[in-house]
Amino acid sequence: MNFPDAVKSCLSRYAVFAGRASRSEYWYFQLFIFGTLALLVALMPIAPDMAGAVSVAGCVFYLLTWLPNLAAAVRRLHDRNRSAWHYLWVFVPFFGAIVVVIWLCQKGVEGENRFGPDPLRGRPPQ
Repeated sequence: MNFPDAVKSCLSRYAVFAGRASRSEYWYFQLFIFGTLALLVALMPIAPDMAGAVSVAGCVFYLLTWLPNLAAAVRRLHDRNRSAWHYLWVFVPFFGAIVVVIWLCQKGVEGENRFGPDPLRGRPPQ
């Protein structure tokens, strides 16, 4: 999956927690979020008179992408054949977030699992 397809897929499945997401879909979406927020932060020193509006835009963007970001992370865990409840490990200080990032980086289970078909072998109809 390429960058525009990943962003389109994650935003079109805004709050869909069912199914699976490939590594490229998840990480390209993370790149989109990080890149957009970094661009907004970079604009603040360039236009100091608009810094308040830029920071509000960044907060609004983050709030609008929080739910699809969570949904993509859950679908990514599903690709590893892990329940969405495993995402709660991020609340364990230091250790938990590292474990979840490792799971998100690992290759998914090949073939179908209990959460659906392999996202690299074809998408279910939407």
